[in-house]
Amino acid sequence: MTRGIAAFLLLALCALPASAGDPTGYWRREIAAGRAPDSAWWNSLEARGGGLCCSYADGLSVRDVDWDTANGHFRVYARGWIIGSTPIPDGWIEVPDAAIVREPNLYGQAVVWPYIGWQGTDAPLAAIRCFMPGVQG
Repeated sequence: MTRGIAAFLLLALCALPASAGDPTGYWRREIAAGRAPDSAWWNSLEARGGGLCCSYADGLSVRDVDWDTANGHFRVYARGWIIGSTPIPDGWIEVPDAAIVREPNLYGQAVVWPYIGWQGTDAPLAAIRCFMPGVQG
């Protein structure tokens, strides 16, 4: 795959969740209050599989009760998620090992970067591009 095609695919993957673009201002407030690292750190995060997580504005903060491990893998509970304009049914989603962020979590709370994946069906399914486990403590 050429670099141009790879760059286009990354932009295309980031486009759907980025359409939300931090509509509530949550991340801007977290950064401004000093509770979250600056956007440059967020925008540099990569999953184990090598893919960038896109942007801090695309990530969703995950409460401690909404993530855990089962069968040796992380999982995240989708609770009231809307990706782009598509509501996602509530339920557990297993995090692919390649989606786990390698960097230490400087934010503390778990963060997930979901997207719409079709996975060979006519109906959209929630999928996880990146997941950064919360800091235990």
